[in-house]
Amino acid sequence: MIPIAVAIDITEKIGKFLEHTNLGVSEIVSDYYIPFVLNYGNTFMPLALFISTILFTSKLASNTEIVAIHSSGIPYKRFLRPYLIGAVLLGLVSLIVNHFFLHISDKKFEAFNEAYLRKIKKTKTYVNNVNLQLSDNDVVYFRSFNLERENGNDFSYQHFEGLKLKYILISKSIKWNKKDSTFTLSNYKKRWLYQKKDSIEVGKKIDTTFNFFPKDLLYVDYLASEMPSYKLYKHIKTSEERGVKNLNKYRVELYSRTTLPVSTVILTVIAASLASRKRRGGIGVNLASGISLMFMYVFFMKITEVLGAAAAYNPLFMVWVPNILFGLIAIYLYINAKR
Repeated sequence: MIPIAVAIDITEKIGKFLEHTNLGVSEIVSDYYIPFVLNYGNTFMPLALFISTILFTSKLASNTEIVAIHSSGIPYKRFLRPYLIGAVLLGLVSLIVNHFFLHISDKKFEAFNEAYLRKIKKTKTYVNNVNLQLSDNDVVYFRSFNLERENGNDFSYQHFEGLKLKYILISKSIKWNKKDSTFTLSNYKKRWLYQKKDSIEVGKKIDTTFNFFPKDLLYVDYLASEMPSYKLYKHIKTSEERGVKNLNKYRVELYSRTTLPVSTVILTVIAASLASRKRRGGIGVNLASGISLMFMYVFFMKITEVLGAAAAYNPLFMVWVPNILFGLIAIYLYINAKR
């Protein structure tokens, strides 16, 4: 499957590669096709395993070898053990790759696409009307912020005690200083609010620190795939505390890194149970049934990922729906095959 996918992709992208005279073959292979193969292989590995299990088991069944195995007194549970061991081992490899290593290749792949293949740039330069909750009592606001130059306009910082506003800092412009991790505020005004009177301080320039970085102002979908799972989980938690509204796209990315490896075991049980019975049509019937189920799984997986990313749905439940449905199918087929 992977060589076919690479061949089709090369025919589609060769014109775009040739447009860039400074782009070498080694860079295309290392920064584009190696991440492409890793991503494609990891995503479709459970489905490839599903097809191969059907072919292998159907061949055993057509040669009446499974009948001989059962006739010798070996129970169906014991017959499935090697399948499950193989599926669990491959699932563990996929789980480790998904959570700890795949983001590295995804980052390279995304950077290559951004530099050479994408006509409309995906990276945002400006963000407008940004509210960020730093803690239970602290909120910041930007009318606009330039992520490339790392400066913004119409900034305000507000500190509350309960529901009462106690302190506000306003500035016309704000600039991030990467060297010492501080912000420079220009034309600023500080205001302390007391019961009977307020205290106001006005100045031209001041350096200060806040509990956020410019990158925290940007929330785009592709950033989720470029983080290892522990950073993605921390990012979701921090963003929740800061009042970011819809993080379901990030949650779907995190949860799907676990659901896909688990599907390896479920699809293997379905394939072995489906193909272990000798049929009149031979391998072709089993293969047709298996491919139909495979496309149904892919269809459900994509639909639930899209629904899970919407604010109205529970992303954890939606991402696990295909595995729950096909897990029930696996149990049904296993019980029938055992009988």
